[in-house]
Amino acid sequence: MKNINVVFMGTPDFCVPILDALIKEYNVVAVVTQPDKEVGRKKNIIYSPIKNKALEHGIKVLQPIKIKNEYQDIINLNPDIIITCAYGQIIPEIILNLPKYGCINVHASLLPKLRGGAPIHRAIIDGYDKTGITIMYMDKGMDTGDMISKVEVSILDCDTALTLHDKLKQKAVELLTNTLPLIISGKNQRQKQNEKEATYAYNISREDEHVDFNETSRDIYNKIRGLNSWPGAYAVLDDKNIKLWSSKIGHDKYNEKPGTIVSLDKNGMKVVTKDGSILITQIQIPGKKKTNIKDFINGVKKEDYLNKIFK
Repeated sequence: MKNINVVFMGTPDFCVPILDALIKEYNVVAVVTQPDKEVGRKKNIIYSPIKNKALEHGIKVLQPIKIKNEYQDIINLNPDIIITCAYGQIIPEIILNLPKYGCINVHASLLPKLRGGAPIHRAIIDGYDKTGITIMYMDKGMDTGDMISKVEVSILDCDTALTLHDKLKQKAVELLTNTLPLIISGKNQRQKQNEKEATYAYNISREDEHVDFNETSRDIYNKIRGLNSWPGAYAVLDDKNIKLWSSKIGHDKYNEKPGTIVSLDKNGMKVVTKDGSILITQIQIPGKKKTNIKDFINGVKKEDYLNKIFK
């Protein structure tokens, strides 16, 4: 359908295979993504993954600082359809009403569950056993538009944010590829969301990254894997922020205060929780690389850590 003009809006790696699929079947006239970032002391300019992919194919790139005020270039393109996925800004109504086939969004949850900017992380952190992809018409609310199609994905107990991200990324491509012809032909379904079932997946804050060992072992386990491999969970030990990258739920119970390190060996660092214990198996000390506990203990004295308390 190369006669269908598409504007694609997105930013992270999750969107790249979607753009690849669109390029093969449609005329992608522009990509809209977030402004470039300055990184590090040298303030090196970093392009978003979706910008790199667009430039690779010679596609026009637009990077409004605030799209609510900077949308004329999109209007001038007169797209037949606008497709968004993890773009990161609220689209103004003048753009939502522009294309004849509408503005549709590819969202990484089973709406109305987990509306918002961090549905992959929150699905694991909040203990969901399944999530998925929803394709929906956009409206002025946050992921509140009418749903068009869905696909479910099971969340395994071993899944992390990274593994779930990769599973959903593939499902998003498949679902969009199958749904777009129905939208263009007018044969798609349209279902309103049930507001009573809505939950929210707000962006991860620094406070969200902190592990509180006064929580249950299961909640801590879910938080650690739900933040792996970005941005990472942490707890404070000796006034240092220690990243906690992987763990196992323990089955022993202790009388010590939650957060107390009660054992340290090749199997992990066992820490007391509200209802038992958790075994930390991979950590990262500030200024160092991630390391498995079995390697970490080779360079430290165990007695320096035993009975210390994470805060």
